[in-house]
Amino acid sequence: MSPSNILNKVQSHLLVYILKWVSLSIIAGILAGTASVFFLVSLDWVTKLRESNLWIIAFLPLGGLIIGLAYHYWGTDIVKGNNQLLEEFHSPKQVIPLKMVPMVLFGTLITHLFGGSAGREGTAVQMGAAISDQFSRVFKLEQQDRQILIIVGISAGFASVFGTPIAGAIFALEVLILKKYRYDAILPSLLAALIADYTCTAWNVSHTQYNIPFVPVMSTVNILWAALAGMIFGLAAMLFSKTTHFCTDIFKKINYAPIRPFIGGIFIAAVIWITSSYKYMGLGIPIIESAFKTDLNSYDFLLKLLFTSITIGAGFKGGEVTPLFFIGAALGNTLVWFVPLPLALLAGMGLAAIFAGASNTPIASTILGIELFGMESMYFIGIACAFSYLFSGGTGIYTSQIKGGFKHLIYDWFRSKRSEN
Repeated sequence: MSPSNILNKVQSHLLVYILKWVSLSIIAGILAGTASVFFLVSLDWVTKLRESNLWIIAFLPLGGLIIGLAYHYWGTDIVKGNNQLLEEFHSPKQVIPLKMVPMVLFGTLITHLFGGSAGREGTAVQMGAAISDQFSRVFKLEQQDRQILIIVGISAGFASVFGTPIAGAIFALEVLILKKYRYDAILPSLLAALIADYTCTAWNVSHTQYNIPFVPVMSTVNILWAALAGMIFGLAAMLFSKTTHFCTDIFKKINYAPIRPFIGGIFIAAVIWITSSYKYMGLGIPIIESAFKTDLNSYDFLLKLLFTSITIGAGFKGGEVTPLFFIGAALGNTLVWFVPLPLALLAGMGLAAIFAGASNTPIASTILGIELFGMESMYFIGIACAFSYLFSGGTGIYTSQIKGGFKHLIYDWFRSKRSEN
């Protein structure tokens, strides 16, 4: 075969590959984006209903019981949530059941309606991945293609729920494989994220806007301050991960799973009623926005951390990322007392960096910060995310995440030395 014929054959295969993934990514992006639109509109509705009727918090234990029973009888094969997506990517066993979409949607809305402290990205990511993975059954795709479909679904869900398509595409690649990127998935992941985000825009669903009005010049001193802040954010991310895992282990001591969110709901509702801690319920978007403008209580980040850890650990649904935004922005707001950087900049650095440390995704988190706050703050956000990632310990919010790279080698070495002693 002549070189020109070989080249033509290679180009033909490449064209088929591009057409296949462009088509699948566009369809998956539209479907995942539309699912996120319905979810975000519904979430806004239940949030406003709760805020207008605070007495409804008394039914949080009942809501937890409903979620627990639903997953006990109909969702045992999807109860792992985000971790199941990671497990299916690395060790494929079966196509992610489509029922994950209504189940996680229902569970999240119930959680937020009655005042649980949870996020929304877990819901969007699970819906996106469950929808996109159905194509592997329809078209009888091989394992490698199915892995790309899971990446596509995760990127579309993440991008559509936050309005950050580039971060969504990189997050899906980074969270699944810490050692290396799947370069063959970059185009599908990015395209699905862009389409999903555009779908939300087409449905007139907007996202929260943040503003960092002033960013100081980069200097040696400011770099050191940003690094110190990043270290603190990393330790806070590690505290969140460990606290959530601890709460999960405690509730697992209750043998009958549906009772776990019921008991957790009793505790959360009682504390909220006694302390009037209403601002720690749900997403906490108003507090995140305030963190960029005014001083918050120095303990706000810690209370949100505890409420969220108990909510997720007990078995309520939603996710951790938006609460991590709350924790990071509130902690950054507090750091202004001894870190000589602007209030809004520290809040933005904390928002992105806590997420970087807890999810082990420093690159995606840096890009998320750039998409949310603009290019002016990217160096400070990048430094904070990098140091947060390094100081966040050897674990993270996703227990099924396969760890790799320099950081985890160091933590594994220390862990082995400690066990020897």
